[in-house]
Amino acid sequence: MAIKPADNEAFYREVDDELRRAQLTTFWQRYGKALIAGFALLLAAIGGYLYWQHRQEQEEAAHAEMLTQAFSDLQANKLKEAGPRLDQLAKEGSDGYRAAALLTKADIALSEGKDAEAAAQFKAVADNADFAAPYRELALLRQTAAEFDKLPPAQVIERLKGLAVAGNPWFGSAGEMVAIAHMKAGKPELAGPIFAAMAKDDQLPDTIRSRAVQMASSLGIDAVPDSDQSGGAATEKAKQ
Repeated sequence: MAIKPADNEAFYREVDDELRRAQLTTFWQRYGKALIAGFALLLAAIGGYLYWQHRQEQEEAAHAEMLTQAFSDLQANKLKEAGPRLDQLAKEGSDGYRAAALLTKADIALSEGKDAEAAAQFKAVADNADFAAPYRELALLRQTAAEFDKLPPAQVIERLKGLAVAGNPWFGSAGEMVAIAHMKAGKPELAGPIFAAMAKDDQLPDTIRSRAVQMASSLGIDAVPDSDQSGGAATEKAKQ
C-alpha cells in the first residue's frame, strides 16, 4: 500500500529529527568533555583577569595615596617620613608613580646641595625609555639646570635644542638655558631671537616673558609683545 504524501512528510520529519538527535548525541559523546574543559578554562581566565584588574586598581589607589602623603610630608618639612614612601613608590609603583617618586627624590637631593647626586637621579629618569615623554623631558631639564654651570655651552644647546622651540611645553625653561648658553659661547646673535620669541609667547609665565624682554633689549632687539605696543600707542593717543 502506497504512503500518502502527508504521511511521507511526517515520516521524513521523524527521520530527520531522529538523525539530528543521533548526531547531537554522537557530537556530545565525542566533544562534550573537551567543551566543558574549554568553558571552564574560559571562566577561569575571565575570573583571573577581573581579579588582576581589581588588584591593579587597588594598587593604583594605594600608590596615589602614598604619593599624596609624601607630598604632604615634604610640605610640612618631614623628610624622614616622606623618604620611605618615595623609596617604596620608586621600587613598586607603576611607571608614572615611579617617575614622580624618582623626580621628587632628585629634587630633595638638589635642595640639600647634593647637585651631583641629584643630576645622576634626573639622568636615570631621562634615560629610562619606560617612562612617558613628559617625565623624561622634565628630568632632562632638571638635570641640565643642576649641571648648567659646569657644562660646556655646546652640550647645553645639544641637549635642549628639541625643547627650546616655540610651542613646546618646555620652551620657557629650555629656551632660557639655550639662549644663555649661546651668550656664554660668544654668539649673542643666536640668543636674541630666542629671547624675542619667548617674550612674545603668551603661553609662557609672565616672569619668564619679562626676563626675556629685558634680555632681548640688552641685545638690541625690540621684544615688547605686540599687545603691549598697541596698548602703549592707544595710551599716547588718548593723552593727545
